[in-house]
Amino acid sequence: MENLKIDSNFWEIFPEATVNVLTVDGLDNHVSQKRDEEMVHVLNTASEKAQKYLTEEEFSKNEIVKIWREAFTKFKKKKGARASIEALLKRVSQGRSFQPINPLVDLYNSISLEFGVPCGGEDLDKIEGSMHLGIAKGGEAFRPLGEEKDEPALSGEVIYYDEQGAICRCLNWRDAQRTMLTETTKRAILVIEALDEAQQARAFSAIEALNKRIFEYFGVSGNIEVIKQEEK
Repeated sequence: MENLKIDSNFWEIFPEATVNVLTVDGLDNHVSQKRDEEMVHVLNTASEKAQKYLTEEEFSKNEIVKIWREAFTKFKKKKGARASIEALLKRVSQGRSFQPINPLVDLYNSISLEFGVPCGGEDLDKIEGSMHLGIAKGGEAFRPLGEEKDEPALSGEVIYYDEQGAICRCLNWRDAQRTMLTETTKRAILVIEALDEAQQARAFSAIEALNKRIFEYFGVSGNIEVIKQEEK
Protein backbone atom coordinates (compact mmCIF):
# COMPACT_ATOMS: atom_id res chain seq x y z
CA MET A 1 0.00 0.00 0.00
CA GLU A 2 1.28 3.45 -0.93
CA ASN A 3 1.65 5.72 2.09
CA LEU A 4 1.63 8.91 0.00
CA LYS A 5 0.03 9.60 -3.37
CA ILE A 6 0.91 12.78 -5.24
CA ASP A 7 -1.76 14.32 -7.45
CA SER A 8 -0.94 15.42 -10.99
CA ASN A 9 -1.88 19.03 -10.19
CA PHE A 10 1.06 19.22 -7.74
CA TRP A 11 3.50 18.40 -10.54
CA GLU A 12 1.95 21.13 -12.68
CA ILE A 13 3.19 23.67 -10.12
CA PHE A 14 6.44 21.97 -9.13
CA PRO A 15 7.50 19.74 -12.05
CA GLU A 16 11.09 19.27 -10.79
CA ALA A 17 10.15 18.43 -7.21
CA THR A 18 11.02 15.29 -5.32
CA VAL A 19 9.24 14.18 -2.17
CA ASN A 20 11.30 12.07 0.21
CA VAL A 21 9.13 9.82 2.38
CA LEU A 22 10.19 7.85 5.46
CA THR A 23 7.76 5.45 7.12
CA VAL A 24 8.57 3.96 10.51
CA ASP A 25 6.84 1.34 12.65
CA GLY A 26 7.43 0.15 16.22
CA LEU A 27 8.10 3.53 17.85
CA ASP A 28 8.05 4.25 21.57
CA ASN A 29 7.63 8.01 21.56
CA HIS A 30 6.89 8.63 25.22
CA VAL A 31 8.25 11.75 26.93
CA SER A 32 10.40 11.65 30.06
CA GLN A 33 12.77 13.99 31.84
CA LYS A 34 15.78 11.98 30.63
CA ARG A 35 14.56 12.09 27.05
CA ASP A 36 13.84 15.82 27.27
CA GLU A 37 17.39 16.43 28.47
CA GLU A 38 18.75 14.42 25.54
CA MET A 39 16.57 16.33 23.08
CA VAL A 40 17.65 19.71 24.43
CA HIS A 41 21.22 18.74 23.57
CA VAL A 42 20.22 17.44 20.11
CA LEU A 43 18.26 20.61 19.30
CA ASN A 44 20.96 22.95 20.60
CA THR A 45 23.57 21.19 18.48
CA ALA A 46 21.33 21.38 15.41
CA SER A 47 20.65 25.07 16.05
CA GLU A 48 24.38 25.78 16.07
CA LYS A 49 24.81 23.92 12.78
CA ALA A 50 21.94 25.90 11.23
CA GLN A 51 23.93 29.12 11.61
CA LYS A 52 25.68 28.29 8.33
CA TYR A 53 22.42 28.99 6.47
CA LEU A 54 22.22 32.52 7.91
CA THR A 55 24.98 34.33 6.06
CA GLU A 56 23.05 37.51 5.27
CA GLU A 57 22.30 40.22 7.82
CA GLU A 58 18.81 40.72 6.39
CA PHE A 59 16.92 37.49 7.14
CA SER A 60 14.85 37.48 3.93
CA LYS A 61 18.00 37.53 1.78
CA ASN A 62 19.31 34.20 3.01
CA GLU A 63 19.20 31.62 0.21
CA ILE A 64 16.96 29.03 1.85
CA VAL A 65 14.47 31.68 2.92
CA LYS A 66 14.37 33.13 -0.61
CA ILE A 67 13.86 29.71 -2.21
CA TRP A 68 10.86 28.82 -0.08
CA ARG A 69 9.28 32.26 -0.21
CA GLU A 70 9.40 32.06 -3.99
CA ALA A 71 7.82 28.59 -3.86
CA PHE A 72 4.99 29.91 -1.69
CA THR A 73 4.11 32.53 -4.34
CA LYS A 74 3.10 29.75 -6.74
CA PHE A 75 -0.12 28.75 -4.94
CA LYS A 76 -2.92 30.20 -2.84
CA LYS A 77 -1.96 30.51 0.81
CA LYS A 78 -3.15 31.95 4.07
CA LYS A 79 -1.69 35.36 4.87
CA GLY A 80 1.55 34.97 6.78
CA ALA A 81 2.09 31.32 5.88
CA ARG A 82 5.76 30.42 5.58
CA ALA A 83 7.73 27.24 5.02
CA SER A 84 8.46 25.31 8.21
CA ILE A 85 12.22 25.62 7.69
CA GLU A 86 11.89 29.42 7.61
CA ALA A 87 10.13 29.40 10.98
CA LEU A 88 12.93 27.30 12.47
CA LEU A 89 15.69 29.46 11.01
CA LYS A 90 13.90 32.59 12.24
CA ARG A 91 14.18 31.29 15.81
CA VAL A 92 17.88 30.62 15.27
CA SER A 93 18.43 34.12 13.86
CA GLN A 94 16.75 35.62 16.92
CA GLY A 95 18.87 33.57 19.32
CA ARG A 96 15.83 31.73 20.67
CA SER A 97 16.21 28.22 22.07
CA PHE A 98 14.16 25.15 21.17
CA GLN A 99 12.17 23.27 23.79
CA PRO A 100 11.44 19.54 23.45
CA ILE A 101 7.99 18.53 22.15
CA ASN A 102 8.28 14.77 21.87
CA PRO A 103 11.27 12.70 20.74
CA LEU A 104 10.18 12.06 17.14
CA VAL A 105 9.24 15.69 16.51
CA ASP A 106 12.47 16.83 18.14
CA LEU A 107 14.53 14.52 15.94
CA TYR A 108 12.93 15.68 12.70
CA ASN A 109 13.29 19.32 13.75
CA SER A 110 16.99 18.71 14.43
CA ILE A 111 17.42 17.25 10.93
CA SER A 112 15.48 20.14 9.43
CA LEU A 113 17.85 22.61 11.09
CA GLU A 114 21.03 20.74 10.25
CA PHE A 115 20.22 20.26 6.57
CA GLY A 116 18.20 23.42 5.94
CA VAL A 117 15.14 21.54 4.69
CA PRO A 118 11.46 21.46 5.69
CA CYS A 119 10.47 18.28 7.45
CA GLY A 120 7.10 17.16 8.77
CA GLY A 121 5.53 14.07 10.23
CA GLU A 122 2.13 12.51 10.80
CA ASP A 123 0.72 9.58 12.76
CA LEU A 124 -0.07 6.90 10.18
CA ASP A 125 -2.73 5.34 12.38
CA LYS A 126 -4.71 8.60 12.37
CA ILE A 127 -4.83 9.00 8.61
CA GLU A 128 -8.15 8.06 6.98
CA GLY A 129 -7.59 6.18 3.73
CA SER A 130 -4.67 7.31 1.57
CA MET A 131 -2.56 10.39 2.24
CA HIS A 132 -2.29 12.74 -0.75
CA LEU A 133 -0.29 15.81 -1.72
CA GLY A 134 -2.13 18.08 -4.12
CA ILE A 135 -4.18 21.21 -4.68
CA ALA A 136 -7.12 21.93 -2.37
CA LYS A 137 -10.60 22.29 -3.81
CA GLY A 138 -11.34 24.57 -0.87
CA GLY A 139 -13.17 23.88 2.36
CA GLU A 140 -11.23 20.78 3.39
CA ALA A 141 -11.63 20.46 7.16
CA PHE A 142 -8.57 21.48 9.15
CA ARG A 143 -7.97 22.32 12.79
CA PRO A 144 -4.45 23.67 13.36
CA LEU A 145 -2.27 22.68 16.27
CA GLY A 146 -3.21 24.63 19.37
CA GLU A 147 -6.47 26.03 17.99
CA GLU A 148 -10.06 25.40 19.10
CA LYS A 149 -11.85 25.97 15.80
CA ASP A 150 -11.49 24.79 12.23
CA GLU A 151 -9.63 26.79 9.58
CA PRO A 152 -10.58 25.05 6.30
CA ALA A 153 -8.16 24.95 3.38
CA LEU A 154 -8.38 27.55 0.63
CA SER A 155 -9.14 26.74 -2.98
CA GLY A 156 -5.84 26.52 -4.85
CA GLU A 157 -3.74 25.86 -1.76
CA VAL A 158 -1.13 23.07 -1.77
CA ILE A 159 -2.05 20.62 0.99
CA TYR A 160 -1.50 17.14 2.31
CA TYR A 161 -4.92 15.57 2.80
CA ASP A 162 -6.85 12.35 3.37
CA GLU A 163 -10.51 11.29 3.22
CA GLN A 164 -11.36 13.35 6.31
CA GLY A 165 -9.73 16.64 5.37
CA ALA A 166 -6.44 18.51 5.28
CA ILE A 167 -3.47 17.08 7.12
CA CYS A 168 -0.93 19.85 6.54
CA ARG A 169 -1.72 23.21 4.94
CA CYS A 170 0.31 25.44 2.63
CA LEU A 171 2.65 22.62 1.62
CA ASN A 172 4.62 22.26 4.88
CA TRP A 173 3.42 25.23 6.90
CA ARG A 174 1.15 23.85 9.62
CA ASP A 175 -0.04 20.42 10.81
CA ALA A 176 -3.51 19.38 11.88
CA GLN A 177 -4.21 18.33 15.45
CA ARG A 178 -5.99 15.25 14.13
CA THR A 179 -2.89 13.54 12.71
CA MET A 180 -0.08 15.09 14.73
CA LEU A 181 2.69 13.02 16.26
CA THR A 182 2.13 12.36 19.97
CA GLU A 183 3.56 10.24 22.77
CA THR A 184 1.26 7.39 21.71
CA THR A 185 2.42 7.37 18.07
CA LYS A 186 3.63 3.92 17.03
CA ARG A 187 3.67 4.34 13.23
CA ALA A 188 4.74 7.53 11.51
CA ILE A 189 5.23 9.01 8.06
CA LEU A 190 7.88 11.72 7.70
CA VAL A 191 8.29 13.88 4.62
CA ILE A 192 11.02 16.15 3.26
CA GLU A 193 10.35 18.06 0.02
CA ALA A 194 12.84 19.38 -2.52
CA LEU A 195 11.44 21.62 -5.21
CA ASP A 196 14.29 21.62 -7.72
CA GLU A 197 17.42 19.72 -8.64
CA ALA A 198 19.65 21.98 -6.56
CA GLN A 199 17.86 20.95 -3.36
CA GLN A 200 17.48 17.25 -4.10
CA ALA A 201 20.84 15.95 -2.90
CA ARG A 202 20.60 17.78 0.43
CA ALA A 203 17.01 16.64 0.97
CA PHE A 204 17.91 13.00 0.28
CA SER A 205 20.89 13.21 2.64
CA ALA A 206 18.51 14.63 5.23
CA ILE A 207 15.98 11.79 4.97
CA GLU A 208 18.81 9.23 5.24
CA ALA A 209 20.19 11.03 8.29
CA LEU A 210 16.72 11.12 9.84
CA ASN A 211 16.32 7.38 9.34
CA LYS A 212 19.71 6.78 10.93
CA ARG A 213 18.93 9.05 13.87
CA ILE A 214 15.60 7.33 14.46
CA PHE A 215 17.36 3.96 14.46
CA GLU A 216 19.98 5.21 16.94
CA TYR A 217 17.33 6.63 19.23
CA PHE A 218 14.38 4.23 18.91
CA GLY A 219 16.13 1.08 17.68
CA VAL A 220 13.87 0.78 14.63
CA SER A 221 14.70 1.43 10.99
CA GLY A 222 12.23 2.84 8.49
CA ASN A 223 11.60 2.59 4.77
CA ILE A 224 12.61 5.43 2.44
CA GLU A 225 10.82 6.24 -0.81
CA VAL A 226 11.73 9.07 -3.19
CA ILE A 227 8.81 10.20 -5.34
CA LYS A 228 9.33 12.11 -8.59
CA GLN A 229 7.11 13.00 -11.50
CA GLU A 230 6.98 10.12 -13.93
CA GLU A 231 8.73 10.79 -17.23
CA LYS A 232 6.36 11.01 -20.18
